[in-house]
Order: sequence, then structure tokens, then C-alpha cells
Amino acid sequence: MSNLTEIEPFGKGFVEAMGPELILFAGMLLLIIVPNLGQGTFRIPGTQVRLPWLLGGKRFEFTSDPRLPAWLATLTLGGAFFNVLYAFSQGLDRVAIVSESGKQLLLVNGFSRIFELIFFGALALAAFSSMNRLPVNGVGSKVSETELFNNRRQADFYILMVTCALGMSVVALAQDLFVLFIGLELASFSTYVLVAFLKESKVGVESGMKYFIVGSVASGVGLYGLSMLYLWAGSLQFDVLATAFATTSSTEMALPLIGIGFVLVGFGFKVSAAPFHFAAPDAYAGATSPVAGVLATASKAMGMIGLVRMLLIVAAPETGDGSAIWLACLGVLAAVTMTWGNLAALGSDNPKRMLAYSSVAHAGYMLAALTAVGAWNWDAAVSGDAGAAAVAVLTAVIFHLLVLVAFKLGAFLVLSILESEGDVSRLSSLGGLAKREPLLAVSMFIFMISLAGVPPMAGFLSKLLVIMGIVRVAVGDMGAELADGGIYALGDMHWVWWLALLMVLNSAISMFYYLRVGVVMFFDEPEEGREGPLPTGWQVRAAIFACVLTTLLIGVAGDAVLRLCEMAAQSLNYDW
Repeated sequence: MSNLTEIEPFGKGFVEAMGPELILFAGMLLLIIVPNLGQGTFRIPGTQVRLPWLLGGKRFEFTSDPRLPAWLATLTLGGAFFNVLYAFSQGLDRVAIVSESGKQLLLVNGFSRIFELIFFGALALAAFSSMNRLPVNGVGSKVSETELFNNRRQADFYILMVTCALGMSVVALAQDLFVLFIGLELASFSTYVLVAFLKESKVGVESGMKYFIVGSVASGVGLYGLSMLYLWAGSLQFDVLATAFATTSSTEMALPLIGIGFVLVGFGFKVSAAPFHFAAPDAYAGATSPVAGVLATASKAMGMIGLVRMLLIVAAPETGDGSAIWLACLGVLAAVTMTWGNLAALGSDNPKRMLAYSSVAHAGYMLAALTAVGAWNWDAAVSGDAGAAAVAVLTAVIFHLLVLVAFKLGAFLVLSILESEGDVSRLSSLGGLAKREPLLAVSMFIFMISLAGVPPMAGFLSKLLVIMGIVRVAVGDMGAELADGGIYALGDMHWVWWLALLMVLNSAISMFYYLRVGVVMFFDEPEEGREGPLPTGWQVRAAIFACVLTTLLIGVAGDAVLRLCEMAAQSLNYDW
């Protein structure tokens, strides 16, 4: 691992370290200015002379194109994405952005960079595929491509997407809990507006309001927990909080445990963990499908960053009653979340709500993996293979979040095409898709079986790695002792083994509702009014093709991606 370099804001090396964020900021300025360029003039006071100043007035043909904001946002997010890829290709340096007093505010390392890839990749695909998906009359309007919202309102939509990306990147880089909270709220408020952006749709406005109210309550509770942690430790720096947590006796743990619990409410809402998931199905159903895809992928990854930093850095479980308490609570939360999500998805007839509950279940899988990482340290096995096992589990979590962008977002993009011709609140909306457009039906089926964890798709590899990591932690060093002739029963393994078993059972349950989508597409007839050709739009189809290709390639040849995820897990700055 490279040495840490500390720089002040706008000091030497700042532009290189913060390149993706600066690209986002520049793109945001372009989205504000360019769509407003026109033939506007101003009069020199006291004269009749009018000079052009290009802002306002009748816009030029180029700047009035309703697709211009989408192109600007796609190029901005794509530029930030490839900037991060370039940083990986050149070898990552650990760079900390510090304040004048020497406090770390942001840290650029492999862990933050891999999550930036997730954020920028998901939002770039969503922006690109939304290019023809904002008709003048809202979701489901049968209009031609020329009848899109004017580009000033289009610009509002894409400014929110870029702002969301900027907030998420701050969360990935943050080394201070308050900075992390600022990034979280910047991204959250953008998603609240994006969910309710189609104000012509009653469903969209209602779901956006529900999402905003529940999210605001969760943020308020998290902010209250922030204040409690500051009152306890006198700082919100992660390293200071971690030191204070490790040196506080079990009799004085009440205040920090309550504070951490409150903070986790905010992150639990972001990952849609039970019981903080109730607004998620409504939000997914009311938002446009690309926005729902962002909520299911990038927003979930953002919440996982908060959970990882709070549970594996600040409250790293080693010994003590406080560690045992949160570890048991996290294990119960993981079990309830994955089971509730799959059972609720079984009874859902709305494709978007079904995928929302599927996201709840996936949150449970990742919480189970975090529980396993904590369990290893809690058993005080911090020698030998312990670090490798913990890194392996965290690698599996990061890999799962990364590949989830391909098949979960891809599924929502297929729904976005159907959404353009009418309501998709019923599973029967997918009826006859194989007859109407076979390639789309095959793509959707690939996404479904990948979500179910069927080999050789990327979803199978990601779930397998998570389950193997949990089992590895549960078995611990029993393998070496068994080789010496020892005899062990199932009860000798750590209790996190049951989370791996529950994950396998829940994956089997999920097969039903994922395969049910395939049955409807290939064997049912189209609904009345959906017999004709599907709406055009090469951009969304190109994005779907990219998702299919990624799902297949990573499933059969994902070694390079796994190495990136392992490097990211190793670079997470905490003591195993």
C-alpha cells in the first residue's frame, strides 16, 4: 500500500486527487449555463446601443435541443467514471485532504475510488437512458420523441443527477462523520426531487412525498445521533471516534451505543434495511425506472459505505459487551431484512415494487456479510488468517455492489421502455415481450436469473463469494484442528453460519418471483393496447446492451474486477 500524502484544499496535487469531483462541478456549471444561451442583449444605460450577452432571449437551435442536457450530463458522469478508471490504471496513491488544523476531511484511496466507479457508472447509464424518457405528459404518455420537456426543465432533471453523484462521491471520500452526513444529505435531497420529478403523475408526487418524509425523519434521527457522538468524544473524526470507542469501558458504553444506533437509522434507510424500508417500494414504483434503478444500486452502495465506516471502523468489534450487543443486533437485522424482502416480493404483482423488495433482500445479504466481518474480530482471532478472511468477506460485499449495477439497473431500464408506452404497475405489462422484441426479453431474463444467482451470471459469483466468506468466518481455524484429528459438530461453528444458510434458503425462494417474470414474457400474450411495436430510443437499448454484456463477462471472467475489489477492501483504513 502506498504512503499517505496529505494536501490542503486547492494545494499541490489537489486537482489530480479530486479530478472526478472537479469534472462533476464543471459539468454542473455547463448544465446551468449552456441551455440558457440565446440571443439575449442588454442596453447600455443612457444610450440605445444594445450589446449581446448570450443569456436569455430566444435560444439558439443548438441550445434549445431538449436532448442537450442529457448529453451534457452523460458526458460529465462518463468523464468522471473514466477519470477514476485512469487513476486505477496508473496505480492509486493514498491522498488525504486535510484542514488547516491537520484534520482529515477526505481520503482518496482504493476503497473510495471503487465506490466512485459504482456511483458514476450507475448515474451515467441512467442519464444516458433517460434521454428520450421524459415526455411532456409524464409517465406512460404516448408521444413522439419531439414532444419532450423543453430543455430548461430537462436541465433541472440532469442537474439533480450530477448533484446526486457529487454528494455520493463526498460520502465515499469522507473521513469525518459530519462531512459524510453533508454528502449524504446532498445526494438524498437530489433523489427526493428525482423521485417526484414528474409532477404531472399523481403516483410520482405521492411516492416522492412519502420518500421525503420518511427520509427526513431518518436523517433527523441520524443527526441527533451525530450530536450524541460529538458530545461523547468531542470530535467526529473517524479515527478519534474509533479510539474513544476502543478505550471506553463497558459501563460507559450507553451514550456511544445509542448515538451509533441513531446514526445507523439514516444509513439503514438508504440501504432499505428492515424496518426502514417501508418507503422504498412506493418510491421505486412512483419514480421513473432509471431513477428507481439508481435508488436500487448507487443509493444502496452509498448507505453501505456509512454502515462499513460506522461498524467496521468506529465500532470495530474486538472484545467487550458493547461489541457483542451490536453484533447480535446486526445479525438479527440481516436475517429479518433478507427474509422479509423475499417474502414481500413473492406477493407483489408490480414489477417495480417486486424489484424494490428484491433490493431489500439484497441489503440483508450484505448486512449478513458485515456481521461476519465483525464476528471474526469479536472472537479475538486477529492473527494468522483473520485479516485475510475479513478482507475476503468485504471484497465479496464490494463486488456484489459493483455487479449489482449491471443486472439490477439493467432490469429497470427494460421497464423504462415499457413505461414509455403506458403504466407498468402490473406484471402482465411484460406479457408477450418475447414476441414484440425478443432481444429485450432475453436481456430481461438474463437480469432476472443473475439476480436469482444462477450460474454463470455475475449474480451467482457475487452471492457465492458472500456465502463462502461468511462460512469461512464461521469455521474459523477449525480446518487446521480437524486435520490434527479433532472432531467437531455443527454447534462448534460461530452462529453467523446460520446467516449463510438463511441466505441460501432465501436465494431459493427468490427463484420463484424472478422466473415468474420469464414465464410472463415468453408464454403470456400482450395486454390489450400493447400489441404494437415498442417505443424507439437507441440510447436506452445501448445502455441495456452494456448491462447485459457486463453481466455475462463478469460472470465468466471477473478476475480483474475481483482484484480491484480486493484492493479496495485492503485499502480501507482500519486495523484488523
